[in-house]
Amino acid sequence: MHRPDQTRFAPPRERPAVLARAYAAMVVGNVALAFGPWLVRLADVSSLSSAFWRLALAVPFLFLLTRLVRQPIPRLSRGMLGVIAIGGLCFAADLGAWHIGIHHTKLANATLFGNLASFLLAAYMLISTRTLPDRFQSGALLLAALGTMLLLGRSYQLDTRYLTGDLLCILAGLLYTGYLIAMTRARGLLQPMPLLLISTLAGTLPLLLFALAEGGKLMPDDWTPLVLLALGSQVVGQGCMIYAIGHLSPLVIGLGLLTQPFIAAVIGSVYYDERLGLLDIAGGLAICAALVLVRLGGTGQRAQPGVEPAS
Repeated sequence: MHRPDQTRFAPPRERPAVLARAYAAMVVGNVALAFGPWLVRLADVSSLSSAFWRLALAVPFLFLLTRLVRQPIPRLSRGMLGVIAIGGLCFAADLGAWHIGIHHTKLANATLFGNLASFLLAAYMLISTRTLPDRFQSGALLLAALGTMLLLGRSYQLDTRYLTGDLLCILAGLLYTGYLIAMTRARGLLQPMPLLLISTLAGTLPLLLFALAEGGKLMPDDWTPLVLLALGSQVVGQGCMIYAIGHLSPLVIGLGLLTQPFIAAVIGSVYYDERLGLLDIAGGLAICAALVLVRLGGTGQRAQPGVEPAS
C-alpha cells in the first residue's frame, strides 16, 4: 500500500478532442495575454485606470457571449460566491500591481515575474493532491525551470530603475496565483463564460476605486489600446484560460503561462529595441518542449476528485 505522498497523479481520461481543444485554448489565451503589457504601455491613461478599463470594457462583451453560448448564471451558494469574490479581488489587486510595474521595468521582466504563478500552481497541484511528480512531470518542470532561467538571465538587468517594477510584478504573480486557484475551484461547478463574467464584475469596482484614489488620468483620448486590451486580454485571453482550466491540470496551466514572457520578449525586441538573443530563443524552446513533454506523458488532465469539469 502506497503512502499518500507517494501516489501518482492519475486523472480520469477525457476525450482526446476535448483535451486538444483545451490545449489549443490555452495556447491562444497565452498568446493574447502576452500582448497585454504592450497595450498597457500604449494606453494614455494611468496604470490603474488601464486596469479598470480592461475589465469594464470587457463586461458587455462577456455578457453578450454568455447569452450567445447559452451558459446561464446558476443560483450560487454563499461559499461559491465567496470563492469567486476572493478570486475577483485577487485579480483586481494583481492587475493593479502589474499595470504599475509594467511602466517601471522591461516587457519581458514584467511578464516573467507576473507569471510567477507558473511554479506556484505546480506546487499547489502537488501539495493539494499529495502526489510526487512522475518522470514526465519532473522532466517538464526541469525544462521549464531551465527555460525560465535562460529568459531571466538575458532579460533581467541589475539596475535600480527596474527594482520597483520587478517587485510589483512579483507581487502581481503571487496575487494571480490566488486568482487562478479560486477559478480552478469554481470551474468545476460553473461553465466558463458565467464564471469569467462574474469574476470580471467582482474586480471592476475595486479597480475603479484604486484608479480614483491614485488620482491619475482616467478618461482616455484614444480608446483603441484599451478596447484591444479588454478584448484581447480579458475576453479572449482570460476566456480561453478559464475554458482550459476546466480540462487541464494546474501543472499544465502553469507551464503554459511561461510562454508569455518569450512572446513579450519578442514584442519588446520589435517595438522597444529590447534585444532578443539566442538565450531568449533557447529559453522559449525549452518551455515549449516542457509543454510537449507533459502532453506526451498524458499527465495534463485536470483532476478533482468527485467533480466533473464543466464543458
